[in-house]
Amino acid sequence: MRLLVTGGRTGYLGRHVVRAAAGHDVVAVGSADADVRDAGAVAALLERHRPDVVVHTAYVQSDHEVTATGAAHVADATADRGARLVLVSSDVVFGGSPEPYAEDAPTDPVNDYGRAKVEAERAALATCDDVVVVRTSLILGDGASVHEQLVRDLAGGADGALFEDERRTPAHVEDLAAALVELAGNDVQGVLHCGGADALSRLELGRLVARRDDLDPGALRAGRRADLADPGPVDVRLDSSRAATLLTTRLRGAREFL
Repeated sequence: MRLLVTGGRTGYLGRHVVRAAAGHDVVAVGSADADVRDAGAVAALLERHRPDVVVHTAYVQSDHEVTATGAAHVADATADRGARLVLVSSDVVFGGSPEPYAEDAPTDPVNDYGRAKVEAERAALATCDDVVVVRTSLILGDGASVHEQLVRDLAGGADGALFEDERRTPAHVEDLAAALVELAGNDVQGVLHCGGADALSRLELGRLVARRDDLDPGALRAGRRADLADPGPVDVRLDSSRAATLLTTRLRGAREFL
């Protein structure tokens, strides 16, 4: 199986996917290989490498064209080649709910990034005959994520707080990467939630990271996302029970892996 991994050169998740797929024929690509905003460049990239599966992890959170239009270009080129597409999406396609979200819950994004991810999902599902859209949550666990670095900065006295009301289902980057490689090689289609097994707040997550890194959890200040002028999604826990029945990869909870 030949996998082409967008974001595989420098992306946090993409690099882990490349490592997890070490037993396969893997092509790691980045923005230097093709600008996903350029449909022709993406088509030429896939024509050159002829992958069986494209795992699309690349995005720029602040750039709608990269996240949404770029994903559409990847979907078009993948469909033209008759390849399978594994598209990574996010829990922020939802606006917030007191109950965890299942795959069939209507999307209702409340920020630009969430809207871009919804557009990416729709393009992939409408274009590709063989596609799985993988929604996940905060990604961390190896010590190198932006979330873990933030905790270290805050525990060291940097200004800021961690939200005690924002609840997510964080996933270990290695678990998620292994799940994406497994999905590249099976026939699961449609939308699949791949969050971690534990639902917890940003503050709870930060305290777990601090304890693992021998930092003082008490140094982390609490804040409330709901108090912000533009809070974005507050409670976007994913129900990943379907993934637990379909995958051999186990998506651990943060209380376990931290």
